[in-house]
Amino acid sequence: MTETVSILREVFGYQALRGPQADIIDHVIAGGDALVLMPTGGGKSLCYQIPAIARQRAGRGVALVISPLIALMQDQVGALHEVGVEAAFLNSTLSGEAAYEVEQRLRRADLTLLYAAPERVNTPRFLALLDSLHARGLLSLFAIDEAHCVSQWGHDFRPEYRALTVLHERYAQVPRLALTATADDLTRADIVERLQLDGARLFVSSFDRPNLRYTIVEKKDPFQQLLRFIQQEHAGDEGCDSGIVYCQSRKRVEEVALRLTEAGLPALPYHAGLDSEVRQRHQDRFLREEGLIMVATIAFGMGIDKPDVRFVAHLDMPKNIESYYQETGRAGRDGLPANAWMCYGLQDVVQQRRMIDESPASEEFRQVMRGKLEALLALAESIHCRRERLLAYFGESAAPANAQPAEPEAAAAGARWRCMNCDNCLTPAQVWDGTDAALKLLSTVYRVQQHSGFGFGAGHVMDIVRGKASEKVTQYGHTTLSTFGLGANYSEPQLRGVLRQLLAVGALAVDAQAFQTLQLTEGSRRVLKGQQPILLRLPARTAAPGGSGRTRRTTQAVHTLAGVALARYEALKAWRGEVARAHNLPAYVIFHDATLQAIAQIGPDTEAALLDISGIGQQKRQAYGAEVLRVVASVR
Repeated sequence: MTETVSILREVFGYQALRGPQADIIDHVIAGGDALVLMPTGGGKSLCYQIPAIARQRAGRGVALVISPLIALMQDQVGALHEVGVEAAFLNSTLSGEAAYEVEQRLRRADLTLLYAAPERVNTPRFLALLDSLHARGLLSLFAIDEAHCVSQWGHDFRPEYRALTVLHERYAQVPRLALTATADDLTRADIVERLQLDGARLFVSSFDRPNLRYTIVEKKDPFQQLLRFIQQEHAGDEGCDSGIVYCQSRKRVEEVALRLTEAGLPALPYHAGLDSEVRQRHQDRFLREEGLIMVATIAFGMGIDKPDVRFVAHLDMPKNIESYYQETGRAGRDGLPANAWMCYGLQDVVQQRRMIDESPASEEFRQVMRGKLEALLALAESIHCRRERLLAYFGESAAPANAQPAEPEAAAAGARWRCMNCDNCLTPAQVWDGTDAALKLLSTVYRVQQHSGFGFGAGHVMDIVRGKASEKVTQYGHTTLSTFGLGANYSEPQLRGVLRQLLAVGALAVDAQAFQTLQLTEGSRRVLKGQQPILLRLPARTAAPGGSGRTRRTTQAVHTLAGVALARYEALKAWRGEVARAHNLPAYVIFHDATLQAIAQIGPDTEAALLDISGIGQQKRQAYGAEVLRVVASVR
């Protein structure tokens, strides 16, 4: 048995590594630098925790983990203590006395891992501590988590990450491991340049999250659509699943949280406008309690490692495809089924484009951001497999897990796969050809510009096409245009769908500097010349009905457990909750749901048998084995 496998089984209780984990771990243990791209829930933490343990046992001292969030540090340190690993964190939650004690432990190299924020790492006091360790050969490795934060092209740029070049400049021989769950080619290159990782080995895992079901719906009555989704998929008499609902504005966060609570669903708001103590309290409750819904802006989420989040919902479109991937990736980190649900509309697109266009950033940056938004819009508008399109964005061409070949019609349009776990694959959309409507809309955009000398917004253009002689249409003499009324047979929702599609393919643009008016682009020519067909799904009310696809917490257990096993599972959950409260830790730090389900299914009667269950190592067997067996034996 290799040292890596020994640590994996004895400390963490897992039987085997996944994907490139073994290669990454061996590379870092040997002292190599690495850039690791691995999806959320893919096991990034083990890629530096196992090397840290191995190198500490070899006398190489302390590993430093640079993490941007306090909650993540605390949970990871708590989880490491549970498996018997000496770890600590340095952050603003510690008193001066407590921080001094951690610093002294660091100076003595009594720790295997130390977690710290990038701001602290760059202070002279902290660097002096690292200098002392390095001089004695007791600086084991650097792990830089959420490495995309170093890049201006990433979705969560943090300037303090740029200063981490000091690690290479000052401690060139100490191996560095940079990790991220999202990085397109541009962001990846920026990480390498900014962190001076030119000689690092690149490890890229599949970005596929096969347990996530992707659903994207047209926005009509967004709150009612959200409520219906949660009630149908994630709520029942026993309560509701843990979930996250993302909204664009603070006001909307407050409103949605209140309305969900009034509907009987326990929800908490989270945004930067709340008092810091309130934010921390809500975050702690979400991490430690089951069955809570966090309604939040993007201020919430990075580093949140709660494995039993069963759904992530977007009431508004995210700013780009990386943000969408990162945010949806917070669901189902335990590998059990979870939902990624989003509703969006034309106004979402207009709003996001306006934010980009009004940004004080360089034109180069704005152009990159427009491309990223267009990729997300194309995903939302796609009538084919969403997972295939999402993976293709990250340069992945292999078939997703459990995929089937695309149907002939879809294959003819360029699709390759059906993932069988997204709305388009489970309930193939009824499609209509919107090319004629697109031609009429584009022609109208051109003609109003020619007629009046300036552009108009989406509502005005649609009124002309539908032959609606509104006060504004009449005022500007647009009833005389040749396209007036040519699309009277199209409904407003249909035309809005066509406009979104035109924006998605770059055949139309919104000019934020000119009151959100529609403008033709170079891409308009392809549509006008008949080289770019516009295919759209029918409005939801006419689409074929789909299945529920329920992933509710209790139904998941019911599907896999029955009778005595199900009773054991419920008893084990209750016991785990008591232990978690006593230790002031989230329940999942004690045992994941999947581990409890395995215990309940197998019904072990010896502590030795517990070691064969994934998630139970020697320390947890010693700490909890007797109690787990007692609970199992109590249910007959």
